Amino acid sequence: MNQAIIQIHGTDCFGYEGRGVGVAVLDTGCAPHEDLQGRIPVFCDILQQRLLPYDDNGHGTHVCGIIGGSGSASNGSFRGVAPSCHLIPVKVLDRKGNGYSSDVLCGLRWIRQHRQEYNIRIVNISVGSFSRRHMSENSTLVQGVNEAWDDGLVVVVAAGNMGPSSGSITTPGISRKVITVGCSDDYKEVNVMGSRMIHYSGRGPTSACICKPDLVAPGASITSCSSRTGGYTAKSGTSMSTPLVSGAIALLLEKYPAMSNRDVKLFLRENSTSLGLPQNQQGWGILDIKKLLS
Repeated sequence: MNQAIIQIHGTDCFGYEGRGVGVAVLDTGCAPHEDLQGRIPVFCDILQQRLLPYDDNGHGTHVCGIIGGSGSASNGSFRGVAPSCHLIPVKVLDRKGNGYSSDVLCGLRWIRQHRQEYNIRIVNISVGSFSRRHMSENSTLVQGVNEAWDDGLVVVVAAGNMGPSSGSITTPGISRKVITVGCSDDYKEVNVMGSRMIHYSGRGPTSACICKPDLVAPGASITSCSSRTGGYTAKSGTSMSTPLVSGAIALLLEKYPAMSNRDVKLFLRENSTSLGLPQNQQGWGILDIKKLLS
């Protein structure tokens, strides 16, 4: 099993598995993997309006597995953080992993409209843009995630893989409201989308001088579900760090279902563990699930 998963999920979770908590995943979709069986109540396909879950890229399935894979296809070896949560995949990216901000915004609107129907508490966004026109807090992507946050959703967003320069957080991770997640182990050289990368995790501050990321989690060579039936694969990047945090929040919301998104953010701030790195690299520190739930 990947060591990063052992560090995060191998701790004592006090019996919490994210039961009853809905996690929406804005990504490339989700394949009907054995580890996710019976826990996808609905699939939203913004691009082609298909009704049955599919993933023509694999990224979204991997993210879903990190959040809530049961590990059944691996006899428990590759188990997600919250294996009893339910997942709501929202496909906004194509088979190449690319997409338009308009589709992301459409996906966010769908989530807000259906949040009560599927008890969606968390929105995981492991995607981002680094184009100049999207880098302002006035951008439509930031406004979209802020509206979801204002509706009470816990929005968890990747810091992006454009580091290590300052000001390299991708949009919508630059939002001061959402929980932005960086990679704690980006000192390890990894393959991200076919490119060898090191020290890639996005660093703050934002153009509005907001310290980001908010916290970090492992993201190097994380093993999770592939889009092949019963298969697994390893991927790297802040896209993998983000669902570790989303899964941990699902555990927290099972324990404290009345928590608001602001409560969750404060709880993460108070229970992360400093790595002794600059704040604009590590935020409050690394995700510590045992500390979070104890």
